[in-house]
Amino acid sequence: QAELGVNEHHQNEVVSYMRFARFKRGMCLKTVDSCFQDLKDSRLVEETFTVDEVIDMLDGLQSVVHSEVESELINTTYTNVLLLRQLFSQAEKWYLKLQTDVSDLENRELLDQVAEFEKSEYTSSNKKSTTDPIKPKLAPLNEGGSELLNKTVAHLQEENEKLKTRLRTIETQATAALDEKSKLEKSLRDLQMIQGDQKNNANQDITELENKVAALKSQFEKTLNDTTANQKFLEEDLVTTKHNLLKVQDQLSTAEKELEKKFQQTAAYRNMKEILTKKNEQIKDLRRRLSK
Repeated sequence: QAELGVNEHHQNEVVSYMRFARFKRGMCLKTVDSCFQDLKDSRLVEETFTVDEVIDMLDGLQSVVHSEVESELINTTYTNVLLLRQLFSQAEKWYLKLQTDVSDLENRELLDQVAEFEKSEYTSSNKKSTTDPIKPKLAPLNEGGSELLNKTVAHLQEENEKLKTRLRTIETQATAALDEKSKLEKSLRDLQMIQGDQKNNANQDITELENKVAALKSQFEKTLNDTTANQKFLEEDLVTTKHNLLKVQDQLSTAEKELEKKFQQTAAYRNMKEILTKKNEQIKDLRRRLSK
């Protein structure tokens, strides 16, 4: 059985698309056949025709067939664009940048390989028409070094989310500390106002109030010092967390570039380039021979 050089899951996806394309192709051919049959039924009612009548019928048939084929070709182009869009969207979720080689679309050897694959797949599908279709199995997303890079990207993303969560927590704690500082300052001002209002009372009351204010002031200063130290620690921790966040983002970018570089260094990519180079040399040689 002809193979396309991809894993089982991707090959099943290719088979699904080829069945869709075969169905669309069959519908287009039926439409073309219908155009010819309509001409036979509507115009070929006499035994003899003049040259002008034959030309007129052929011109009309050409116009109808041209319109149908053009419409189908345009629709096929749009369908292929939507298919590429799906593939690119899935690749972008893994920070991959896919590349296409349009010159391979006219590679006769590869086209013959696809035709042989479709023929064998169509033959085998006819033999299995009475059985239930086999559901495709999920295959690994990546192999070799690419798998390690993808795991690294996933780990860095997880660390990035943890750092963001920690940053939000630190910001919340810093806000709460500032609120507590504001409350303590307000309490001190209230106590100072009370002290000012009671200056005219007895010396004993003044002494007791001054002692209370001194105690509260001492407690406030202690709390304020603790809050200031905690705030300074939170600010330093916040700066460190932001630096770690930038470092993780830089590692993500480096991992993405490394993943792209690994893909370009795969054997499949180099083999494809070598095949393309050989084919181009053959084309140049044929052109030189044809020109001679």
